[in-house]
Amino acid sequence: MFTGLIEDVGVIEAVRESAAGRELRVKSAFSGLAEGESIAINGACLTVLSRGDGWFTVAAVLTTLGRTDVASWRPGTRVNLERAMRADARMGGHMVQGHVDGVGVVESTATAGDAFLANVRIPRELFELMVPHGSIAVDGVSLTVNELPEAGVVQLSLIEYTLAHTTLGELRAGSRVHVEADVIGKYVRHLLAPYMAQV
Repeated sequence: MFTGLIEDVGVIEAVRESAAGRELRVKSAFSGLAEGESIAINGACLTVLSRGDGWFTVAAVLTTLGRTDVASWRPGTRVNLERAMRADARMGGHMVQGHVDGVGVVESTATAGDAFLANVRIPRELFELMVPHGSIAVDGVSLTVNELPEAGVVQLSLIEYTLAHTTLGELRAGSRVHVEADVIGKYVRHLLAPYMAQV
């Protein structure tokens, strides 16, 4: 479980194929990591395989590669990092599982006053879970849905702090992002599905 509050921006240092999957070596400022620990990288929960001073490795299996944009990461790619939430920590963002539901594509960006607006087209099945001012995780960052300007599009309003302390300040039209819908919405949809089928 994560909160969507990014703790560090890391850099992919090396990529290789191994028996564990697509193995990534990530440069980060984290210390005290343990092998087997869960860590969210751009919102995808992965397991630390090895670690050293200023770096750690993880591996993405075929299921992860098919559901995310991890396969496109190359040395030099900057990524948002968050360690798993401690039981005694403040819940500053929202409940983020680290299970990427799909990949969205930024359609446009604009500046409105002190906010940076990004319109992101997301998969149809995820759009059904979106509500104005509801929660969404984009590349692992806990955000609020600003508006739903049209079917399939979510508008994000990003503040200066988020732009400066995550990779979201690099968003441009065409950028691909990991999207995780609010888990509460998923449970509600699942519970209502039998009844909606009768309508």
